[in-house]
Amino acid sequence: MFALALGVARINSILPGPVYALLSGLNAATVGIIALAAVQLASKAIKDPLTRILVILGACAGLCYSALWYFPVVVSTGGAVTAVWDVWLSRAIGKFRARLQRRRIRAAANGMDETDHGHAAVDVVRLETLPPTAAAGSQLGYRGQGQDLPASVSLTAEAALTVEYDDTTPAGSPTTTGYHGVSAWRGLAVITTFFASFIAILVLRSVLKNPPRPLDLFANMYLAGTIIFGGGPVVIPLLREYVVQPGWVSPRDFLLGLAIIQAFPGPNFNFAVYLSTLAMRSSAAQNYPPVLGAVLGLVGIFSPGIFIAYCVQGLWRLLRTKPVVAATLRGVNATAVGLIFTAVYRLWEQGYLMPQRSNGQSLAMEPWWVVVATVAYSGSCWFRLPPAVSIMAGGTLGLLWYAATQMKDDHS
Repeated sequence: MFALALGVARINSILPGPVYALLSGLNAATVGIIALAAVQLASKAIKDPLTRILVILGACAGLCYSALWYFPVVVSTGGAVTAVWDVWLSRAIGKFRARLQRRRIRAAANGMDETDHGHAAVDVVRLETLPPTAAAGSQLGYRGQGQDLPASVSLTAEAALTVEYDDTTPAGSPTTTGYHGVSAWRGLAVITTFFASFIAILVLRSVLKNPPRPLDLFANMYLAGTIIFGGGPVVIPLLREYVVQPGWVSPRDFLLGLAIIQAFPGPNFNFAVYLSTLAMRSSAAQNYPPVLGAVLGLVGIFSPGIFIAYCVQGLWRLLRTKPVVAATLRGVNATAVGLIFTAVYRLWEQGYLMPQRSNGQSLAMEPWWVVVATVAYSGSCWFRLPPAVSIMAGGTLGLLWYAATQMKDDHS
């Protein structure tokens, strides 16, 4: 990644026509691959209507606005919404609906004849005394005796069942304080140190009127590595916002590096090394070596995940029994997946490179790139082609498009 960044930095501002066609084909195929990743991750993140709504809102929020502080707020809001819904609001609604259903049963029982009234009264007593889970199954138990409940008092599990969390820790089992050799206290100390350093870096940058480029770059990468949930493609819109928006990396170099990196195996996090090298090289007047940017990008993007993974080994056995933790992570993940659709749109709008528009324009300006994106999506989705193969095929289709257009121009 470091060598690639140094090579891209030495490329002329105007490239040969075939190179633009090759890069446009790579970008179009990359859009198709990221779109497939967005769909696949969304299918895993969506567990219920609420997470479906969060995926949609996360995508819409990312399309409407972008800022350094905006993406963390969007992701955190998604986690707060699911925490409130799972832990408090859904239970309150379930209890309210259960009370309404019991009132309907009483009213129906009062209007029956003596025989039916007796059966209904027994059911009402049973439903009021049993736990919600047992009450939800009482209808099946009643029918198992060879009799059917009247339609007017038929009970559905959805109406009678109050949402409850199942504690996965067996009753009476000792609480585990360590996991993989990491004690809970050590994990707590690590996570406290990490968040203290995170806050200190962001506060230091904010109080400085003109923070030095290394501090500014490391803070952005540290922030990106901290809030990434949902998989590698989520990092793309964040990195673009954190290096292109400040003017450290040109849109063309961002797209060029993204297209090339997607053609090789490896996580998208490596893209941060490439971008950080370019960001540091753009400040040559301050005499910062490009290798410093590569090191800061590598440490900044990877260290939050390492710290969090280490501390979770000791704390997860304790946190997994807390409904609010699982609920928060569910919302954070769903909202972050929505941001991948934002990346698809932004790359789509700047993926077509040409000498007149080297900073990129919409792929829809040339229908051929729509075909390339579709081929890459379907090839990886339906025919199980590796992403690198699909992207390289996109570059080949870009060169074929250039040859066809040149032949057409020559004949005309």
